[in-house]
Amino acid sequence: METLADWLAHCERLHSKNIELGLERVREVADRLGLAFDCPVITVAGTNGKGSTCAMLESILRHAGYRTGVYSSPHLVHFEERLRLSGASVDAEALLPHFAAVESARGSTPLTYFEFTTLALLRCMAASGVEVAILEVGLGGRLDAVNIIDADCAIVTSIDLDHMDFLGPDRESIGFEKAGILRAGRPAIVSDPMPPQSVIDHARAIGADLWRFGHDFNVSGDKQQWGWSGRNRRYSGLAYPALRGANQLINAAGVLAALEALRQKLPITAQAIRTGFAMVELPGRFQIVPGQPALVLDVAHNAHAVAALAENLDAMGFFPTTHAVFGLMADKDVDPIFARIGPLIDRWYFTDLPTPRAAKAADLLARWQVQNTHSDAAGQLCATPMEALQAAIDRADPADRIVVFGSFFTVGGVLEHGTPRLQAKHLLPEA
Repeated sequence: METLADWLAHCERLHSKNIELGLERVREVADRLGLAFDCPVITVAGTNGKGSTCAMLESILRHAGYRTGVYSSPHLVHFEERLRLSGASVDAEALLPHFAAVESARGSTPLTYFEFTTLALLRCMAASGVEVAILEVGLGGRLDAVNIIDADCAIVTSIDLDHMDFLGPDRESIGFEKAGILRAGRPAIVSDPMPPQSVIDHARAIGADLWRFGHDFNVSGDKQQWGWSGRNRRYSGLAYPALRGANQLINAAGVLAALEALRQKLPITAQAIRTGFAMVELPGRFQIVPGQPALVLDVAHNAHAVAALAENLDAMGFFPTTHAVFGLMADKDVDPIFARIGPLIDRWYFTDLPTPRAAKAADLLARWQVQNTHSDAAGQLCATPMEALQAAIDRADPADRIVVFGSFFTVGGVLEHGTPRLQAKHLLPEA
């Protein structure tokens, strides 16, 4: 195979299932590869906030002078986004020998697309001489392929209902799966202010060094600045993280707890913290693109994340009309999403997505119509996210806003050719 596209197509053909949880097969291949990191490893699990947490860690550690590696999934536009080395997406060519090595090592062992690609990307990261590895869990934690690596510090962000077919029917079951990334005697940062008891119980059962939000670390602040206090250290007068949204302060608090817990291995300065928070970037997390109309991009794809998105939209102030481009995976519970954000949306543009796992736009429209209580709202069908965005632009006034949210495929679909800068024309009144 000569290109990354060839390898990715090969990975898609290898296994009959898109997801098959379990570590036995992937650990077997990792052992044959001799996969290991000789630097501190921070692993991040949670329902929402994982990507933001990883991005803040990366930004602070880079400003402290460390060579960072970040593994995350899924990607928005290009597969190479799944591995960032010193802040930049990995080069496709650099991945080819690592895909070949995984193929050679696996023999007859079946691997899913996620498992195969995770091994290749982790091998590439380990070989690149990073000084700290930041690993984002794909799904759950205990049985996720990332968990073959023992973390020096584990962070569990917010926990809510998602992927229930795989992780269990309630927060306690899901919390137990997330807590599977914790290790005995090592820092376990729990940044969810009200975590499931299963997380606390598991941390104590294995003897992890448990750091809890509201117990071992906390935040305070006003409209201008915020402060953090931990077991042995305080920071005051911090600027709010550049990632927007009220929920980001909780993520930032967990980041500082992890860095405090790892201070002996990864010393950092207060200036690196200040600059790191101020300069952090992560596309698609309540990303506001100035223009006429304003554009908001958010990969909120479950009820908990959409509740945060709705709060953040509320805080933006008044817009005459809010347009929403929306596409989602078929396994998501869409009714609570509509219930929470529906009152804020005036026009919906439901879009199909380029994956068999996606819900049909027509099905989303039908589900929305059944429970819609916003009498002036309207919805229409679109074939692609870009077509949906264009339809929204065509109907929008300059003072309106357009929100693109849902699946990574939805947000990624409008970012394919770069970040759109909107310049809508004034619309004539309809006759």
